[in-house]
Amino acid sequence: MNWQAVNFDWNQVRAFLATAEEGSLSAAARALRQTQPTLSRQVSALEQDLGVTLFERGHRSMDLTETGLDLLEHVRAMGEAAARVSLTASGRSQTIEGQVTITCTNVFACHHLPKILTRVRAEAPGVEIEVVPANEVRDLKRREADIAIRHGRPDHADLIGKLVGGTTAHLYASKAYLQRIGRPKTPADLVNADFIGFEDPTEQIPHFHALGIPLTREHFKINTASGMVILTLVREGLGLSIGTKDLAHLYPDLEILFPELLAIDVPAWLVTHRELRTSRRIRVVFDLIAESMAELNGWLQQPPADNKDPH
Repeated sequence: MNWQAVNFDWNQVRAFLATAEEGSLSAAARALRQTQPTLSRQVSALEQDLGVTLFERGHRSMDLTETGLDLLEHVRAMGEAAARVSLTASGRSQTIEGQVTITCTNVFACHHLPKILTRVRAEAPGVEIEVVPANEVRDLKRREADIAIRHGRPDHADLIGKLVGGTTAHLYASKAYLQRIGRPKTPADLVNADFIGFEDPTEQIPHFHALGIPLTREHFKINTASGMVILTLVREGLGLSIGTKDLAHLYPDLEILFPELLAIDVPAWLVTHRELRTSRRIRVVFDLIAESMAELNGWLQQPPADNKDPH
């Protein structure tokens, strides 16, 4: 071996690897239990020793340069080898630790994520989970989340997605509300009903027209950006709204109107940053969510019953 060719310090390499995998100097410092200035000096020293720029430094981000990406694969192999040496010397098995941020809609976060996280906590107790319930799409490229459960396929080269199932969305009303206004015989009869809009209802009106429901802005008496608020308002008999198929399984007081005519395909994608997918803790959580989603899909294929548990 040409020992003279090795012109860097392992601590600097470890600082680079942690920063690349954690996404920021502050997160890497926490993972390595060092101060951020110390870690920053180690990364800068590695760049100086190698004569390259490894990161493009933004105000709140550390983006790998092309050279940094090329180096990362070699450094990961070194990191895995170093971990094996430490584990062999101590006789301990590899542990999975660190924080993983998951984002999904607030409805999914309330109804299905708790069961998924119960499994994650049982199989990876060292992982700390942060849940970010949000209907808007969080930017995984900027590390606003590590894993996202989305209804749309990722369209950026840095993101990878796995189709983990899908469902359908339908028009819902509470049974009490239908008794009050009369049961509609055709979609056109719904012109006499009140609707609850999601965010800007004018964007939804063309979709209802395509379904044969001639709505206007005046039909939307209440509007909100919260899926959980919409669900609560529909259950209280304040109007009709769109919801996914699982709600019929969870809430016997709700009814799907014209299920064969008014059905919208809703895919389920599990998405993460291509770089983060190689992180062991994120990979473990990603795979556990995917397995749990498969169980959820099987439950959705069954006819609705009285509030049965999907898991």
